[in-house]
Amino acid sequence: MSSEPKIRVMIVDDHFMIRVGLGAIVNSQPDMAVIAEGRNGLEAIELYDKHRPDVTLLDLRLPGLDGVKAIGEIIKKFPEARIIVISTYGGDEDIFRAMQAGARTYYMKHVDGQELVNAIRAVHVGECPIPPDVASRLVARMRRSELSPREMEVCELLVRGMSNKEIANELNISEGTVRVHVSHLLPKLGCTDRAQAIAEAFRRGIVHVTDPPKK
Repeated sequence: MSSEPKIRVMIVDDHFMIRVGLGAIVNSQPDMAVIAEGRNGLEAIELYDKHRPDVTLLDLRLPGLDGVKAIGEIIKKFPEARIIVISTYGGDEDIFRAMQAGARTYYMKHVDGQELVNAIRAVHVGECPIPPDVASRLVARMRRSELSPREMEVCELLVRGMSNKEIANELNISEGTVRVHVSHLLPKLGCTDRAQAIAEAFRRGIVHVTDPPKK
């Protein structure tokens, strides 16, 4: 029997069955053990502070505080934290935000079990094993101009079906300023009209559906 300590893994996902599945994969390995499970971003921060896991598997879309913000808060307090994002969202903006926040790597939830445990071992020793498809999306995102915070807000409201006037009222700015922001964000998204911009925002993971679009 090996005398080496096991890799202590924390799992954070709001879906019970996902936690069960990931836990079964981790606990099936002789050199790993799940030591904590969380359901949202706030629990991720609290549990990390309490247990100091060697590796954390964390979903990106969590209730309350989302995964990107949770990663940022954990890294701010524990720069050495080793976090692997496990997500159903594969947009290049999702990947970019997670890696920018401090995640070591990013995998989709359909990842093969053996590939996942290999990634846990690699991240545990300080490596960043980024899958080829994730790496290509990350490179594509880094080559493009980034939307400003205000342009992001305008884009999110466009997706909700708001007119320029409604966006202006929502953000407490003039309609002219809204038109300027729209004219700037369209070429950054490689689009020529609002409909294309909305579709591209979804494709890249810039926005996600959380509420029904405004009629």
